[in-house]
Amino acid sequence: MFKLLKTEGCARRGELTCAHGTAQTPAFMNVGTQGAIKGAVSAHDLKEVGCQIELSNTYHLHLRPGDKLVKEMGGLHKFMDWDGPILTDSGGFQVFSLSGLRKIKEEGVTFASHIDGRKIFMGPEESMQIQANLGSDIAMAFDECVENPSPYEYVKQSCERTLRWLERCKVEHDRLNGLPDTVNPRQMLFGINQGGTFPDLRVWHMKETAKIDCDGYAIGGLAVGEPAETMYEIIEAVEPYMPKDKPRYLMGVGTPANIIEAVARGVDMFDCVLPARNARHGKLYTWEGALNIKNEKYKNDARPIDPTCDCPVCRSFSRAYLRHLFVAGEMLAMRLAVLHNLHFYNTLMARIRQALDEDSFEEFRREYTEKLSAKI
Repeated sequence: MFKLLKTEGCARRGELTCAHGTAQTPAFMNVGTQGAIKGAVSAHDLKEVGCQIELSNTYHLHLRPGDKLVKEMGGLHKFMDWDGPILTDSGGFQVFSLSGLRKIKEEGVTFASHIDGRKIFMGPEESMQIQANLGSDIAMAFDECVENPSPYEYVKQSCERTLRWLERCKVEHDRLNGLPDTVNPRQMLFGINQGGTFPDLRVWHMKETAKIDCDGYAIGGLAVGEPAETMYEIIEAVEPYMPKDKPRYLMGVGTPANIIEAVARGVDMFDCVLPARNARHGKLYTWEGALNIKNEKYKNDARPIDPTCDCPVCRSFSRAYLRHLFVAGEMLAMRLAVLHNLHFYNTLMARIRQALDEDSFEEFRREYTEKLSAKI
């Protein structure tokens, strides 16, 4: 399922084979929370901007249209007409974000729907059942994402509970994959490392999590407000204890610089709403740094967003036109901006992979970590 092709320092170059295709790693997963990329972008568009893996959200699809309906429609791949790999997150992070509307017990979490306030219960078994109905290629274990910072003793108890939940996820996942009517009997399961910003808890939890045979392992609970350096320190602490022959996924990360630095520390997979969200507000990425297309100085700028970019937007439209669309409030502004940013992120990953293939990743890292953090 995962083949490690080569390494450069801690950085890894690999291939992840799923039921719906093979992804080259390091890879960025484009986030289609409700089966669509925000900004009027479809699954067909994802092909054109180089997406390898699409990510959708268990919590949101469970609320609407309902995971059982998606199963009736043939699974999420058919429902959204995407034939590549799909990863579904467990719903744990959304429950974390509903901190004022939830109650956590050993059995699972009771929370109020953000749509209509109705009470919903989700535990490890329910999360696995929902993800089986969706038929994703990779299902994420149900976990608790704690706030940073949180008291040490609470984080410790949360880690222990997340470990017990993973054991229950594994049992239920294996059962569901064996059912005759399961949508995707080759669905994989990834376990999630937690532990807040406490390196000793992170290491202990990773060691224990690795004892449970999963298809991959993720680092969760980061990029939720802590400094980037703290995030890097946690990755460095955890990485030696992550199985070398399984893919490693850093959840919810991040900026281009974050991704380069995490690859350097041994991470294979990433996802983040950042490129699409920033695009919808006019922040666009280029190989010289980020720009705000709404600025007055782009009013008469006939150049593409990035003259070196070959995305469908840069091939056809000027900065002046895109700025006009934003100022005029046209929906097309968001669509074109999102397409460009997703293409940029997927190209970033392709260039990282090329650098690893050519043993020049450290040189790439030195040139672009700082450059891509700049504002034009």
